Amino acid sequence: MSNEYTPPNVWVNNTNGGNKWANINSPESGARSNKVLPIGKHSLQLYSLGTPNGQKVTILLEELLALGIKEAEYDAYLINIGESDQFSSGFVDVNPNSKIPALLDKSADEDLNVFESASILVHLAEKFDQFLPKDGKARTLTFNWLFWAQGSAPFLGGGFGHFYAYADEKQEYPINRFAMEVKRQLDVLDKQLAKNTFIAGEEYSIADIAIWPWYGNLVLGNLYSAAEFLDVASYKNVMRWASEILARPAVQRGKIVNTTWGEPWEMLPERHSAADIDAVLALKP
Repeated sequence: MSNEYTPPNVWVNNTNGGNKWANINSPESGARSNKVLPIGKHSLQLYSLGTPNGQKVTILLEELLALGIKEAEYDAYLINIGESDQFSSGFVDVNPNSKIPALLDKSADEDLNVFESASILVHLAEKFDQFLPKDGKARTLTFNWLFWAQGSAPFLGGGFGHFYAYADEKQEYPINRFAMEVKRQLDVLDKQLAKNTFIAGEEYSIADIAIWPWYGNLVLGNLYSAAEFLDVASYKNVMRWASEILARPAVQRGKIVNTTWGEPWEMLPERHSAADIDAVLALKP
């Protein structure tokens, strides 16, 4: 190959190109700016963005509210990762890894910082005793698929999504490499859903809530515009599951929170009450 890359003896950070997303990254962690995070009136303070990882938490919170659990009320503040909000001192105090979502739970005597989407899901599920079996086989199966999502989704997002949709130029090898892995993952899900209504069995759980924002959005054509390329229609069980999850009112509510792109009825940068979501959804023709 004429353009083959030869790695230097010691890696040097070189992100001086025009790729916005590449230029945000740095090999160093920590705060880059001083900014205090806002605090709303509810016990749960969410700092996030309406990406798949962010949608996991807002969907779960809306599902909890749909059950009548008033203690799950929350304020959701936008963290604009394109503007490096995740590197502010306030956000880094909540999540030293500078990734959304991050949750500040003020319901106890001492504030609790919760970060990593799966950790937030487990924290909320256990806190409110919903969407996570208490013990036994069902609990283990739910955790199996929750952690499957945490290990698999980076191949879809940071791997396939980056090279297919965001890289400076489309390159055959990385796109093919990650497309093969994503299709293998879809096949894993399809075979599991051929035997079960939901991911971990017959009960809707945080496993579904963790997986749907990535793989549900993908097969429904809402992620990377790659549905045709990946032939998602061939995964009929995943398609069935994705459509059934989308039909849940709490999913429709949660997926628009902290979102700043799309149609007017799909965007809600901040959320402080149910009325905020109601007003946006009412805009849909």
